[in-house]
Amino acid sequence: MAFGGFETSQDAPMAEMNVIPLVDIMLVLLVIFIITAPVITHSVKVEMPQASSQPTPANEQALQLSIRADKQIFLGDTALSLAELEAKLRELAARNPQQEIHLKADRNATYDLVARSMAAAQRAGIVRIGFVTQAESTTNE
Repeated sequence: MAFGGFETSQDAPMAEMNVIPLVDIMLVLLVIFIITAPVITHSVKVEMPQASSQPTPANEQALQLSIRADKQIFLGDTALSLAELEAKLRELAARNPQQEIHLKADRNATYDLVARSMAAAQRAGIVRIGFVTQAESTTNE
């Protein structure tokens, strides 16, 4: 788009802006964005690492909540269903509001059952949940 008079003098500088390089750069950036956007939004499957930690002293007042790989839930030595677990935890939380639970889940237990058990404990009023893990072996297997 030229500004000025209608004179066609060859000595006058060109008053138009050349937008072709700008459009080329924008199109290249758009193509790069279109290619990389799906890569960024996909989740990455990660195998969680084992971590070693210092053993904590056993708390005599903490309840042991165990979840086995065959989907059985134990509170202490008593097998319970998920509904019975929540009722029992509600009763224990009413007696002791600072009740602590140590959760021991088998490595092959489903995450769904672990999450449901933790939610049942939370609904029952238990807010102190500790995860019990097995110490990492130092020998190469």
